[in-house]
Amino acid sequence: MPALCRNCLSQIDPAPRCPHCNSPRVIAHDELFALSIAHMDCDAFYASVEKRENPDLADKPVIIGGGRRGVVSTACYVARIRGVRSAMPMFKALQLCPDAVVIKPRGSLYAKVSKEIRAMMNDLTPAIEPLSLDEAFIDLTGTARLHGAPPAVMLARLIKRMESELGISGSIGLSHNKFLAKIASDLDKPRGFAVIGQAETLDFLEPKPVRLIWGVGGSTGQALERAGIRTFADLRRWDKQDLHARFGNMGDRLWHLARGQDHRRVSPDSPIKSISHETTFDTDTSDPDILDGHIWRLAEKVADRAKARDLAGRVVVLKLKRADHSAISRRISLPDPTQMTDRLYRTAHDLFAQVGKQGPYRLIGVGLSDLRPAAEADRSGDLLDPQARKRAEAERATDTIRSRFGKDAIVKGRALR
Repeated sequence: MPALCRNCLSQIDPAPRCPHCNSPRVIAHDELFALSIAHMDCDAFYASVEKRENPDLADKPVIIGGGRRGVVSTACYVARIRGVRSAMPMFKALQLCPDAVVIKPRGSLYAKVSKEIRAMMNDLTPAIEPLSLDEAFIDLTGTARLHGAPPAVMLARLIKRMESELGISGSIGLSHNKFLAKIASDLDKPRGFAVIGQAETLDFLEPKPVRLIWGVGGSTGQALERAGIRTFADLRRWDKQDLHARFGNMGDRLWHLARGQDHRRVSPDSPIKSISHETTFDTDTSDPDILDGHIWRLAEKVADRAKARDLAGRVVVLKLKRADHSAISRRISLPDPTQMTDRLYRTAHDLFAQVGKQGPYRLIGVGLSDLRPAAEADRSGDLLDPQARKRAEAERATDTIRSRFGKDAIVKGRALR
């Protein structure tokens, strides 16, 4: 059985510790050096970046999210031990972990680190399919001759490089398709490396709950339970035709996944469809100054992420949610794409002027869609606003200063509202 020391990257015989460096971080599996489809998932990514930026937080519980009426974006593993989970209401998270350090998300910083991780992946293969800032599928099929090492070794080297150069840890799931690779990456977090081989696929899946399937959420899970399907073993007893008759096209997919079959390719060309940010208020508000300040800050976050990814959007979206949870959404198409905070803010501000008196509001969001390469952005200017070009030049200069001296080096007055 082949084995790998994840510390010194030696290919060894199976042993509790590496004979070369004495590390216990040894992984052994019959198919370890034969598999090539991986899922890499950073460990508590946002919180890890914040701890890297502020070493005083290293041993403290850290929660990334909004105010008391917001939700948890992510939490470090210290907070997770206390029961804090992503998407949990903030007030509940603070009940479970009252000593947590709560930090508002810094999208531009996370996007920058994500871009650095992506560059490291690109050194291994162009076949990368990002799912978000902190996770991606990687296909290393046929790369062993190029790198002089099997995919498992190169994946372990990637994680080691991320830790040493960026201070960010990650977990690897390695298998023979995307479905199983994603499941595997959750088996041994944090700093994990888990393998699901072809020979063990059916036995591995049989007792597992079908909610492991990516995309099986609340309503689909309930429909499966009503059909008596709770585990993969239950699912495997159904004929394909019966599954299709009951669940439509989803039934066909379920039949294949029940047998560990997933023929989707790792697709590096899957585009990001939109960029957005939203915030939930501690107290419902109709105050136009407060709401205008939030529109500016949200526009700035969206623009930062667009710039970090070299993207621009032609459609500006404003999202509002009232106290009774009813939603309002407005959008407008621009003559050409933009990635500038100023233009995004002014457009979202005009959209808000159409509906602003329907508050009070508990949530507001700003987004960009119909994304294009940044090279197509902000070409025509605004013929009705002769100062637009000067403001764009000032914003570019501000971006340069912030990249050198930090985001707080220059702060707009409206951002303080």
